[in-house]
Amino acid sequence: MRLVVAGWAAWAPDLETPEAWRAWAERPTPLAEEGTPNARFLPPMLRRRCTPLSKMMLRVAFDCATEDLRADVRTVFSSRHGSINESLDLLRCVVDDAPLSPARFSHTVHNAQAGLFSIAAGNRCASASIADRDGTMAAGFLEAMGHLEREPETPVLLVAGDAPLDPTFAPLVPGPQVPHALALRLTTGGEGTEISFALGEARDRGALPWPDAVEWLRFFLSPDASVSIPGARCGYTWRKETSTP
Repeated sequence: MRLVVAGWAAWAPDLETPEAWRAWAERPTPLAEEGTPNARFLPPMLRRRCTPLSKMMLRVAFDCATEDLRADVRTVFSSRHGSINESLDLLRCVVDDAPLSPARFSHTVHNAQAGLFSIAAGNRCASASIADRDGTMAAGFLEAMGHLEREPETPVLLVAGDAPLDPTFAPLVPGPQVPHALALRLTTGGEGTEISFALGEARDRGALPWPDAVEWLRFFLSPDASVSIPGARCGYTWRKETSTP
């Protein structure tokens, strides 16, 4: 299957524009550990209810999908942890016998970002929300490929991201804990960068300096022909077949 990255958008603290990300890709440095994007593109009522992760993922989704596409693009939201921090806050309320907020609970489910995008963009197309431990970015990519295999004429918006974990869980998960989000508009034709994707053998991950989605973007914006990201169960390799990022 021909797979084309027709557009992209990314967000991390102090890296909010394509120009900033291209400059970062030339000389990568560790990402800032704190920050949340503005969400002025959302209606005030919806914006007030968004978690930090929702703001990040919706920000890149809206930046990547042009207004004429937002209502018609299929979506895949890929997040290892989702809004787990907010879930922990609710559990603390239970422990303290404090009132629980039904509205807040509705934004802690793993498909919260998919639902919010659907509401904000008026989008009723197929959507999926993915989590797969250290293979979450790759699992989202595979899910998007499945959508394109079934309906090759309709683009898919892949959105990957995570927020720093609550201190309760952070020590249990190796790797950098930084706020970030990446959106890719994937098609089977047209202008863009053609990408191939393959699975490989499991390898020790080692210490990656930034999250998988950010490493993928570094590769995409660099002269590198390919990138391999190791995983506990299998490895993942992306290769540029044509290059016009």
